[in-house]
Amino acid sequence: MLYRMGPPMPDLKLKDLRYLVAVADTRHFGRAAERCFVSQPTLSTQIRKLEEYLGVQLIERRPRRIALTGAGEQIVAQARRILEASDEVVAIARAHRDPLAGTLRMALLPTIGPYLLPHIAPRIRKALPRLELLLYEHRTAPMLERLHSGELDLGILALPVDLDGLEARELFEEPFMVAMPDQHPLAKRSTIHVKDLRNETLLLLEDGHCLRDQALEVCSRVSMQEKQDFRATSLETLRQMVATGAGVTLLPELASRGPYAATKGVVVRPFARPVPSRRIGAVWRRTSARLPAIEAVCKLIAEQFR
Repeated sequence: MLYRMGPPMPDLKLKDLRYLVAVADTRHFGRAAERCFVSQPTLSTQIRKLEEYLGVQLIERRPRRIALTGAGEQIVAQARRILEASDEVVAIARAHRDPLAGTLRMALLPTIGPYLLPHIAPRIRKALPRLELLLYEHRTAPMLERLHSGELDLGILALPVDLDGLEARELFEEPFMVAMPDQHPLAKRSTIHVKDLRNETLLLLEDGHCLRDQALEVCSRVSMQEKQDFRATSLETLRQMVATGAGVTLLPELASRGPYAATKGVVVRPFARPVPSRRIGAVWRRTSARLPAIEAVCKLIAEQFR
């Protein structure tokens, strides 16, 4: 026999958990409401109801600032896992209906996306016409976080990375090139040795870009002086700084092809062997229900550069 103590409680709603996670991510009710496509009063009311339902305070509401309580931090962590599992349920059903259809959320590094997509997007559209790619641009750390949380299905980045439960596959190897002012003495050469860059002024991306670390690793083999009063936010900023004569930089090969091959005032030359390079790969969750689509996209990218 079943005995009830008091009135029945309503079921916990996934929608309310999404509101809570949005507040945790944005630390702002207004931005969380925009992200969830609801009004701020609606979101605030539902968060209050969730706190009443659970019987604990989840959010500390302060002037111009909010924070999670200790209980809120723990519940948000569990809510992320619940939401990821619910999304996987929907994705599994969709994948069984048509594994190469539906939406695939794919992120690329800022130093990869603009240069890779023109080569692979038409190929993917032709080979996988029922697959819709939702494209994002993230640096390595936030991309891995969003893969873990289930916000992304697939990441295209530079390997190696700390997988911690994720799966990875190398897609292709991308050589580095040297970009220099067109009046630079080395511009007359057909290839450049790393040792030729000794004592040059090196222009780099700002901290947080893995390409910065890769370029520093290559240039650590010789004595080079990094320009300390400059950190670029993009490869295109680097390219324009090279054109002013401020120094030299390393560019991934894809960033020196097509429309990017003819920047006024800049000459790009390949390295002589052994050519420094970076490994471009794909990363995804081991438990992802989109594995057939992920594998199909990875295969197309790898074949493009084989």
